[in-house]
Amino acid sequence: MQLAIVTDLNRCVGCLACSVACKMENNVEIGSHYNRVLRIGPNLKHAGAKFPDVEMYFLPVQCQHCKTPACIKVCPTGASHKTADGTVLVDRDKCIGCKLCIKACPYGVRFLNEETKVVEKCTMCAQLVAQKKEPQCVSGCSGRARFFGDLDDPNSVPSKKLKAAGEHAYNLPDEGNHPSFKYILKKATWRGGKTDFEKS
Repeated sequence: MQLAIVTDLNRCVGCLACSVACKMENNVEIGSHYNRVLRIGPNLKHAGAKFPDVEMYFLPVQCQHCKTPACIKVCPTGASHKTADGTVLVDRDKCIGCKLCIKACPYGVRFLNEETKVVEKCTMCAQLVAQKKEPQCVSGCSGRARFFGDLDDPNSVPSKKLKAAGEHAYNLPDEGNHPSFKYILKKATWRGGKTDFEKS
């Protein structure tokens, strides 16, 4: 089983509702985010193009709940771990705040809570999923661009969306960690390289 979120970037309007909903549900401290939305572009549509022949899109970036997470490999205490449903979590009682997992994450989506000295990140709203609900960023998406479910189930909504998207389905750059979250983009050229979501 691999729970994940598929985001249709053609429908994302960059309203930040997912970020706001996430902060409210998870009480994320001021100045930090479990989920951030990046604006990619505007970029020229093709070589030799000139304004206004440009394109842009919004890219929500959060923990990718990787299949082989780099953060887990470097954690000295086992605080970072993967659950049976594929969610990557941090055990606050085991975390010593060494920040090795922050450095290992290719997506820059972990941070150290300065008050608790514990590393935090997206939990895929495990507290809601346990109640058979969707993560708050999915249910709070005003553009209905996000789809949550089991990627290992071909009949799940995310799996069907990916199948329908075909060659227009992508993931963020894979450095051997195999990110589980997927993105759909048809209207613009995919620019998911590191330069588009530099670590903060």
